[in-house]
Amino acid sequence: MISCHSPFRAAYGWQRNGGHAAYLLAEENTCVALPDNLSYLDGALVACGFGTAWEALTRMRVNGRDRLLVTGLGPVGLAAAMLGRALGVQEVVGVDPSAARRHLGTELSLVDHALLSESDTLQRILDLTDGKGCEVSIDCSGAPSARVLALQGTRQWGRCAFVGEGNNVQFDVSPWLIHPQITLFGSWVTSLGHMSELVERLCRWNLHPDRTVTHTFKLEEAAEAYKLAADGQSGKVAIVFDSD
Repeated sequence: MISCHSPFRAAYGWQRNGGHAAYLLAEENTCVALPDNLSYLDGALVACGFGTAWEALTRMRVNGRDRLLVTGLGPVGLAAAMLGRALGVQEVVGVDPSAARRHLGTELSLVDHALLSESDTLQRILDLTDGKGCEVSIDCSGAPSARVLALQGTRQWGRCAFVGEGNNVQFDVSPWLIHPQITLFGSWVTSLGHMSELVERLCRWNLHPDRTVTHTFKLEEAAEAYKLAADGQSGKVAIVFDSD
């Protein structure tokens, strides 16, 4: 539904009220069954960051022949790393300016190499990949420099996806896109069908998206939760409803 162009489109949290309430009235045909071994927090993350990462990775047909470069180790970047591993990638290289997020990526064993965003980062990526770059890359930050780095760090004939929202990007098209014959994907969130597929895989793989949650807040603490998330130093920040 998110890609529907009808003026009557009504997506939760956009054209209609979202989840910042104790209860949400939902249409039955938009509900995805949650297996017993997944928590409600797991399910909430499927409906947002993990679904976004899953859509991009599956569109790029990530598999065991690939090394994965992730620029931006926020919630979506961590999701991309976790799912990339589940899809069999040989190695995950993560890049982020935040020391806390780089540490989280390695602490959760999602990233093999967590690199600081600086002037020689591309060379370090090339050093880690025998001068070739990664077969597949994904920018989850939306930062112009990170988008360029994701593209530059992609191997010849590789695949690169931009999923981070906002900002812009500028690069020399011939040496970084045309000549290495890279396929560049723009990918936005996901569909109900692909969310159902992702839930099935998470259940089978016994993977839990809630591992990427570093902070939880009550509904009345939403402003504090958003402030922390906006600081860009944490994993996923969740607002939870306390039934007590």
